[in-house]
Amino acid sequence: MTSGNAYLEVLKKYAVFKGRARRKEYWMFVLINLLITIAIGYIDNILGTTPLLGLVYNLAILLPSIAVAVRRLHDNNHRGWWLLVPIVGLVFLIQDGTPGNNRFGPSPKGLV
Repeated sequence: MTSGNAYLEVLKKYAVFKGRARRKEYWMFVLINLLITIAIGYIDNILGTTPLLGLVYNLAILLPSIAVAVRRLHDNNHRGWWLLVPIVGLVFLIQDGTPGNNRFGPSPKGLV
């Protein structure tokens, strides 16, 4: 997966909570999502519809954002519920994934 496709790959798995996601997939999605959010906020401000477009976008992207974060935690062999503990969840999102297979499936890096 190339970095430009990370956002689209996450959207293709809109509500897929099973499996694993690499660090690169998760953080590229976060970065692209942040840039889109800034652009939408700028457009919203110009049009004078300040909360409207941003709210619609954030609601549309909420489920894939949670799904990719859960898959990222699965890559570290942790359950998705750790997202409810902000600091611990963030630490797990930053860590490298478990090499090889774990209880959530094969490694997205393709290592055996």
